[in-house]
Amino acid sequence: MTIARSLLLFALAAVAEIGGAWLVWQGVREQRGLLWIAAGVAALGAYGFVATFQPDANFGRVLAAYGGVFIAGSLLWGMLADGFRPDRWDLIGAGVCLAGVALIMYAPRG
Repeated sequence: MTIARSLLLFALAAVAEIGGAWLVWQGVREQRGLLWIAAGVAALGAYGFVATFQPDANFGRVLAAYGGVFIAGSLLWGMLADGFRPDRWDLIGAGVCLAGVALIMYAPRG
């Protein structure tokens, strides 16, 4: 249950952070306006709170592991939202990052 909760929180954090950054990008670079930017800023703020609910109490560990989730999630977001097509190196790199997440967060500690 703890791992499932942690994975869900990582997914929520990724949606908030990547989605927020994408909204700001759309608002500024694609000239969609201040409402897009404001929604992005709000989502980025929500991301800051989501990580605090991780079962592990170590800020450095949680944020280091989240980096791998962010990398894989960014590629996925690009595929879904912008039609980005990752090549094999993108996919291999994302896999390596997710393996790092698993090691950092879920390796047995004694």
